[in-house]
Amino acid sequence: MQESVATVVVTYNRLSLLKKCLLAIAAQSRAVDAIFIVDNASSDGTVEWLKEWLPSHLPNATAVFLPDNQGGAGGFATGLDYAVKVCDWVWMMDDDAEPHPGALEELMKVAENPNNVYGSLAVSGQDTAWTTIVLDDEIRKLDRSNEVPEMAKVQSLPFLGFMIHQHLVQKIGLPDAGYFIAADDVEYCLRAERQGANIIIAGKSHIEHPKSDRYLAHLPGRSLVCLRLAPWKRYYDTRNRLLIAKKYFGMKILTQTIPGSFVRFLATLIYEPNKWGQTRAFIAGFIDGLLGRKGRRHHKWGVNT
Repeated sequence: MQESVATVVVTYNRLSLLKKCLLAIAAQSRAVDAIFIVDNASSDGTVEWLKEWLPSHLPNATAVFLPDNQGGAGGFATGLDYAVKVCDWVWMMDDDAEPHPGALEELMKVAENPNNVYGSLAVSGQDTAWTTIVLDDEIRKLDRSNEVPEMAKVQSLPFLGFMIHQHLVQKIGLPDAGYFIAADDVEYCLRAERQGANIIIAGKSHIEHPKSDRYLAHLPGRSLVCLRLAPWKRYYDTRNRLLIAKKYFGMKILTQTIPGSFVRFLATLIYEPNKWGQTRAFIAGFIDGLLGRKGRRHHKWGVNT
């Protein structure tokens, strides 16, 4: 008997993108059995549109309206909690995802072990939306979609076409809502790996997504691929890297994560604008990361842009 699949979509103030995402989900060659849309207290008309549009266009969809913005991490934790109660597999994505028509069908050809995590490949045209790190005979960093194997172990998967079975969720729990945004998916993959899961990408399951704004920073003695981030996102990127290192990496937080954080900060000062805002965000994220402070906290430090 074919196992059931639920899709979880988290949205916040991006109604035009959400519409495209839901239409793409509805057009899948392998239909989803249930859809859960988690709205993070949008103020752009999303709530009203969902209440009016869903009943007649996506009768198998349920909208969950959160009282405040709990970030991607809180939204996925909420949506996954709903979805695993009604379906075997859960396919999760942000509202700026646009799955190709055969994305779910191709993913289900690969997703054969409920103890593993599987994921679609985020693409931007012929490129991958992020650099994909494949772990096969050697570690390979791939930036073209046609280079990614049909099935391959990877370092981690983003919550963008991320698929997990209800049995594995029962073992490892829900995503950590305290991360708010950034690296919540990395932490979830590490948690799954601790339970023996392999993290596997399905190279023919494509989800269209804007390409990450990344650049190659040339620093003394090394080159580093960095993401260009607004200061408020820099806060979470810095903090959550440290939270993960404290939980999973032992002494490597001292030998790798903290030095790496300062290298990334140096690259930010060299290559990105708003240097004072970036500095404030880095210091705030570094302190909160070391102290283990979670939740939506960038406003508390005055990091708003």
